[in-house]
Amino acid sequence: MFRRREPVPFAFLAEADRFRSNVTPPPPERSSVREIAGRWLLGLTIVAALVGSLVIGMPALSLDHSAQTQQSQASQDR
Repeated sequence: MFRRREPVPFAFLAEADRFRSNVTPPPPERSSVREIAGRWLLGLTIVAALVGSLVIGMPALSLDHSAQTQQSQASQDR
């Protein structure tokens, strides 16, 4: 139930922290007009789909008071 104390060489971690590379990464490539237009089209399609689903779904979420009055009139005639 006792832990063994062994020396562990962590010098490689200290050296890794100090290491700096002199190689710079290549600059990012500029997007072409076609890629930018494609991103805009995709974004507009997603926004249009969300707005369309909201427009189509709103009538289903609203309460229809005329249906409740018709039902209550039918139950009174019984």
